[in-house]
Amino acid sequence: MTSIPRTLTIDTPTSVAPSAPPGNARLRVKSEQGTTGHVDGAWWPCSRDLTAELPELLEAMGTPWGPWERVTYNLTTWEPVARKLVVDGERIRVEGFHSQPPETVTVIGGQGRGRVTLLVVPPEAAPVSARASLTAASQAGNTDGVDRLLGFVGTADMAASTQRWELDGGTVR
Repeated sequence: MTSIPRTLTIDTPTSVAPSAPPGNARLRVKSEQGTTGHVDGAWWPCSRDLTAELPELLEAMGTPWGPWERVTYNLTTWEPVARKLVVDGERIRVEGFHSQPPETVTVIGGQGRGRVTLLVVPPEAAPVSARASLTAASQAGNTDGVDRLLGFVGTADMAASTQRWELDGGTVR
């Protein structure tokens, strides 16, 4: 995946970053140029209600590449959401796809100004695990896949991860 230049780093209020913004946005975005791996950062929403979560996410991301116009997500991961939302006076197209990886959302700016794919840390994740995923996904040069970034360690999760890997052509027999 190729990504655009980034200068944005947003952190949780409980992290050690001295410039963490006020509010409850739990987001970290890479600040590097060039190829950055599977995701450009990570977001830890408080719920699976995208309608409620998007305003805070978009506010936290700001408008470094022009106003945000579109958000894509996996249909099976989130509660139903309207196809268009108005956030701070801006109309945002919200599009769900079965083909988008369930652990990601993509935020797209207007006129080709920006595209940011974020790892979605499950809202129910333990704070220590969530912060570890946020940190790993936002590290310069990190090219880990979403399963590794989420730190799947349970046998059921590993089986699902392995099955997805094999379906994507990961095993050569």
